[in-house]
This record gives sequence, C-alpha cells and structure tokens, in this order.
Amino acid sequence: MKAKAFQPIYTSITALTKATVSLKAKNVQYDELAWVDGRTAQVIKVDGDQVSLQVFSGTEGLGTNAEVIFSGAAPTLNLSPLLAGRYFNAFGQPIDHKDEVKGKKQALKGSTVNPVRRQLPSELLATGIAGIDLNNTLVTGQKIPFFADPDQPYNQVLAEVAMRAETDRIILGGMGISHDDFLMFKNSFAESGASDKIISYINTSEDPPLERLLIPDQVCTTAEYFAYEKNEKVLVLLTDMTLYADALAIVSNKMDQIPSKDSMPGSLYSDLARIYEKAVQFPEGGSITIIAVTTLNDGDITHAIPDNTGYITEGQLYLKRDPDTGLTVIDPFRSLSRLKQNVIGVKTREDHPQVMNTMVRLYADAAEARSKKENGFDLNEYDQRCLDFAKDYARDLLDVEINIGIDEMLDRGWHLMSKYFKPFELGLKQQLIDNYWPN
Repeated sequence: MKAKAFQPIYTSITALTKATVSLKAKNVQYDELAWVDGRTAQVIKVDGDQVSLQVFSGTEGLGTNAEVIFSGAAPTLNLSPLLAGRYFNAFGQPIDHKDEVKGKKQALKGSTVNPVRRQLPSELLATGIAGIDLNNTLVTGQKIPFFADPDQPYNQVLAEVAMRAETDRIILGGMGISHDDFLMFKNSFAESGASDKIISYINTSEDPPLERLLIPDQVCTTAEYFAYEKNEKVLVLLTDMTLYADALAIVSNKMDQIPSKDSMPGSLYSDLARIYEKAVQFPEGGSITIIAVTTLNDGDITHAIPDNTGYITEGQLYLKRDPDTGLTVIDPFRSLSRLKQNVIGVKTREDHPQVMNTMVRLYADAAEARSKKENGFDLNEYDQRCLDFAKDYARDLLDVEINIGIDEMLDRGWHLMSKYFKPFELGLKQQLIDNYWPN
C-alpha cells in the first residue's frame, strides 16, 4: 500500500522498544499501515495524539529521529476470482512471481457476520480421512482445531485435507511455517490438480514473526468474499495458531502490558475468537469452515493457547501415533466434533452412528487389553481379538494417508467387525445387522 499524497513526515519518536515505536501524530487511525525509516509498521494503539506502532521487522538500528510516514488508511485487499491458485505474503503481495491481482478493494478486519444472518450448520463437509469423516464428522460453518505435538506431520495432514475436501474454495494461511513445508504445500497442490481452487497467504519462519499477525485477516477477508459474494463453500486452513499467539505475546510484552497465563496477552481469548468466529453458514448456501492447527508444548492441553481455543471452537482433533502400528491417526478418544450429530445418520448412511460408536468401543477394549498385557496380566481370547482388530482398524481406516468415501469407510468397518467378532457381541441393532453384515 502506498502513502496518500502529502502525508506528513514525523521525526520525533518518543518511545522505542524492540518491536514498537511511539510518537505524537494527528489524524491517525487504528490498524493503519505506516513506514518507519522504510520498515513496514502498523498502528496498534491510538490515545489522542499519542500513537504506537508495531514494526514488523523489529526496531534494531532505529533512532528517535527515524522518519515515520503513515499510509492514511487501514490495509486493504484486492478481491477477485483471479486469486485462485496464487500465493501471497502477509501484506497480500504476490510471492509467486506473477502480477498483482486487480479487483474489489476490501478493508481487512471487517465485522463478524450478524447472528441473524447465520444458519445452523447442517451440511456435511467430507475430507476422505476416516478419523474425521467417520468418527468426528465435520459440518460446513464449523470451527475446529487440530491439536498436535510439534514433531507430528500436521502440515502434511492439512495438505491432504486441502486436496481431498469436498468444497468449492480453500484458503490456506501459513504462519511461521518452514520453507520445506511451504514447498510441500506448493508441490502437493500442483501434483493433485487442486491448485485452481486454493489461495495461499504465507509467512515462513524466515519472515519477520510479527507479520504473522496479518495472515488471519488476509485469509478471513478472502474467505468472506467467496462465501458471501460468490456463494461458495469455503474451507479455511490455518497453521500454526501457536506461532500466531506467540507473535501477539511479543507485541504485548514489548509494550509492557501485564501478561496473563503462560506469558500470553490478556486479550488472547478475544484475539482468537475474532478469527474463529468468522466461521459461518449462510442461508443462501455459502459457508466458511475453519480448521486450524494448534501445536502443543509437551502435550500440555492446559496451556493458555489450547485452553482458550477449546472454549471458542466446536470440538478438537488430536493427532497421535498409533501404539501398535506407528501410523499417524486422529485419536478416537480425545477428538470430538460437537456438530457431527447434525449430519451423521442424516446426511450419511443410517448405520453411521452405530458403526462409529461400536468400533471406537472395541478400540477402547483393545487399549484396556494392551494395558493388562503391559502390567503382566494374562489376556483372554476376547482381549487378543480386540488387539488384532485395533491393528487392522488403524491400518485400514484410521491411517490419515487413506483416502476413501464415507460409504466405503462404513463398509470397511462392517468387514473388520465381522472378521473378529460375532454379531451378538457387538450390541448392534438387528435391522442394521440384517442390512449390512457381510455374508
């Protein structure tokens, strides 16, 4: 964004931290972009004529006489169907060596959709991953996080979701991702042929950390354009919200604000909610569904970031390594989609709820049998069958690399149950057994 003509130049900085500068200036608005000796900055506080800015690349080397020029406007984004297949940085500038996109100018950080314009989410969003579609079915307009340890392949799983999801448009927001993961996303999208419906806003680990704060606004503004104005089913993928929250903490700490739990800013809940509450199902058919990765510190679910996230979102998806096969799966026990009841057995086959619940129960029996074995107790014949079932369940269904439709997931479930158990052991409705039990 260029500064408006005849913008005044300020050269009297009154306060300077590692991430922010403060000065006296007139006619400045919150969120306005500015330049401090050529470094991009953004207004984060306005108190009368006292203005504070966060300098995205840091303030090292700046003096109190640094030149400050305000752009005269909050950041905007050019919106057009031509965004499809493109890659942009945190400022909406192309990073794919192509021309800028011309289109409708839209201010970032627009208002969240009025509740009276929202419809109860009730449309299935299939991903081809059984740990989601079978056990934790997603609904358009839902907001849900992936909780994962840093060493788990969460970005690869997000890429798989992007390539498989039955949706019109996908908006990817990468915050602090490695260059290798950036290339992985690009190559995966290109090889799958899904690039023409994916738009990516990327901040890598080599970019200034504070620029991550702009990524969700770019993503959500783009998603609202396609969902509201183009009536499309939009899936937003954000990774990693922990690094986004860390950037919030950097600014908060440098402004000497009193930190809250785990050194996070006191505004963390509202900062996260402002993003997640962009999820919406419009009556006209357009929707925004948000799946966001939150990496955990040593699996600590009580940390302020996952703790606040859990209060805002409608469930959670845990990535874990299956203890028997070593495969990456979505944990059947700790994961939960609170809106799945709106679609399972309604928009999916009638046997979906009972097959899902029965297989998770058998997987739990296998976990109990494994614990008995580890503690030196003898296993009975049922215990051994449960352990064998659990291994096949992980290999044939839970493995995140498996890509099949929900009907095939259910058919595989019936096959696995019939392989190791008799109908009377499972407590399934007789009508379902009559209709679906393999011959």
